Amino acid sequence: MSDRPPITTHILDLVKGKPAVGVAVSLYSGDQLISTGHTDADGRVEAWQQAFDITAGKYRLEFDVEPWFTSKGESTFYEDVHISFRVENISEHYHVPLLLSPYGYSTYRGS
Repeated sequence: MSDRPPITTHILDLVKGKPAVGVAVSLYSGDQLISTGHTDADGRVEAWQQAFDITAGKYRLEFDVEPWFTSKGESTFYEDVHISFRVENISEHYHVPLLLSPYGYSTYRGS
């Protein structure tokens, strides 16, 4: 069994083709904040600051991207990015990547 949390994410800077390091990320179950983290050197949040279990229902990842762009001397159209998704099977792992540029983003369910 893995020690990986049930929900993980990562951010790839599409302009540079590199991980986005140091982005603050918040995880919500419904409207309740359940954990926070920052992307690591590989652009991933796999070690959340607060441990959590999941139940079936609605979840949301909020990425605080504007301060990250500002710290790099870059402007962006987005203050933050919210990705809402549904957990149906609590025995599965949910990986939700963010592919990011200053004026666009994309996401998908990863593995």
